[in-house]
Amino acid sequence: MSWSKDERTEPRGYHHGNLKEALIRAALELIAQKGPAGFTFAEAARWAGVSPAAPYRHFRDRDELMANVALRGFQKFELVLARAWDEGRPDAFTALDRLGKAYLEFARTEPAFYSAMFEAGIPPAINPELREAGDRAFAVLRGGAEKLCAQLPSKGRPPALMVALHIWAMAHGIASLFGRGDEAKRALPMSAEELLEAEVLVYLRGLGLPAG
Repeated sequence: MSWSKDERTEPRGYHHGNLKEALIRAALELIAQKGPAGFTFAEAARWAGVSPAAPYRHFRDRDELMANVALRGFQKFELVLARAWDEGRPDAFTALDRLGKAYLEFARTEPAFYSAMFEAGIPPAINPELREAGDRAFAVLRGGAEKLCAQLPSKGRPPALMVALHIWAMAHGIASLFGRGDEAKRALPMSAEELLEAEVLVYLRGLGLPAG
């Protein structure tokens, strides 16, 4: 299985002074080629062009390296989502549409980061920074859900957290199945964006929101 459009078969030499960055880049290259579980800590060191002992200067083990890759991914992800949401301008429905498209675009254009974030099996508890970065990215979705729910009558209004989790599950499911940037992408007789738009529209109408 290929995890990236950009195929590479040879390790890169370590030619600069930032070993930590070189190892993160090596991990991304290897994820792109072999998936998040397809390489060892020593292989990441070899790919970066350093000795097997060198990574221990910055990372306790392979899990900590992968947690740092996932952290970098969530930091980028938060910026992408926040830019797309743009504080709900000009209205919550338009902004939500942009947000969904941005989610799919990130999965498509950053498959190695996306895989490290969601498919590497890294417990967020092992790295407080990773947990906080994931929470900040999700907070963009939750803020959107709160703005949508505010348009419903207070009586019977669903919890914003529940709505945010539902929208996240929809976007993530479609991205993982049909919007990937690697060969694990499933065929679909429409674009992933069109499928997500239709699914969210049905969901919002079910809540009683007059989605445009």
